[in-house]
Amino acid sequence: MQKVLDYLKDNQSRFLEELCDYIRFPSVSAQPHHREDMLRCANWLENHCRQIGLTSEIVETPGHPIVVAKTKKEPGKPNFLVYGHYDVQPAEPLDLWTTEPFVPRLEGRSLFARGASDNKGQNFAHLKAIEAYLKTGTDLPCNLTVVIEGEEEVGSTHLADFLKARKDDLQCDAVVISDTGMPAKNIPALVYALRGIVALEIKVTGPSRDLHSGIFGGTVDNPAMVLSQILAGLRDKKGRITVPGLYEDVLKLSKYERQQFDKIPLNEKTYRKFLGVKELFGETGYSFLEQRSSRPTCEINGLTSGYQGHGSKTIIPSWASAKLTFRLVPNQDPRKLFKQISAHMKKACPPTVRLEITEGHHGKPYLVSPDGRLAQAALRSLRTAFGKPPILMREGGSIPIVTSFKKILGADTLLVGLALPDDNAHSPNEKFDLDIFEHGMALGASLWQELAKP
Repeated sequence: MQKVLDYLKDNQSRFLEELCDYIRFPSVSAQPHHREDMLRCANWLENHCRQIGLTSEIVETPGHPIVVAKTKKEPGKPNFLVYGHYDVQPAEPLDLWTTEPFVPRLEGRSLFARGASDNKGQNFAHLKAIEAYLKTGTDLPCNLTVVIEGEEEVGSTHLADFLKARKDDLQCDAVVISDTGMPAKNIPALVYALRGIVALEIKVTGPSRDLHSGIFGGTVDNPAMVLSQILAGLRDKKGRITVPGLYEDVLKLSKYERQQFDKIPLNEKTYRKFLGVKELFGETGYSFLEQRSSRPTCEINGLTSGYQGHGSKTIIPSWASAKLTFRLVPNQDPRKLFKQISAHMKKACPPTVRLEITEGHHGKPYLVSPDGRLAQAALRSLRTAFGKPPILMREGGSIPIVTSFKKILGADTLLVGLALPDDNAHSPNEKFDLDIFEHGMALGASLWQELAKP
């Protein structure tokens, strides 16, 4: 192991240059005009994997390609899979960036650029750790497969089909992903639970056209008003969702889990200031840390109706619509909840208007036992790499691919994120902390030793 760690230390400047080369590709999967940039980035990555000693290939999909790289397979050794993504979020709004989003900028120990943290810096740390083993001739105690896809930011549309087609080839004892966060620079974390999601769109239609509000007002129901009333009825004053049966499958937090929340160094005052709000609001009886990661939520993501231009236009709008997402927690089922939510809104809708509910994407919540062998191995590796005691935490967001790995490959996932709360993922001036980059490489070096232990 010492040869591996020395190699990582001696090559830091080169690693940074290579990471900057990786980041310069504007690999925005959501925007068609970046299609060629996506291909160039995938080719660069596949070539880089070969240069560090892996066998590698590009797997074409109907969307963007997937890069697959492997160590030499040795019988009798356990198998692990490392997942990441080379696609990034759009950089807009461009005017809020201090410098060009795809021109890496170094400021102190921070590297600013789109994709620096989400997810190129994080998956590159794992590649460098593998390189250190291969280039120093140090025996890896396991077989490794690296899968880096190009569609994570647009829903991993073709990943499940890829996993099914290559199921036998990708069989593994566990999946490792660094695409989550840690609460502070000196507090590494293992994310053991993720929330799921149910997305939908609701549309309320009234008259066949917009009507003059003076001539017709008072004789027809207003779709915008009806929609507002339906939405307002989804949550009570205590922050609880009013959909019948929604909470019946929710797993309660254990005393041990609530103790882990207490170790997160974030108080309510700091959190309010970070968000720019005067007061917080959430479900009564739970701390804000529990509310944002371990309780179900209902959020209006978009709301549209009537005239939106300058000045006034006195109409009764013909229709009104809203986009909604519900975050789910273990052990809730998204398909069951979609039916419950739809039934609740239909019951709340009066006969004066027509209601349409369009089903969006679903993702199941995820939970891996924090007491299990794999989780404990990850916690030991985090302590070794960071020199600090790690914590267990839940993440409020959703990573649907994690349930795909479990369903298709039968493998649990270890989420050992390297992103800091102020890394501005999905926002202007995204950054990646270079000290965390170094710790991430050390984590990758230690992880395989710990996971391979019986």
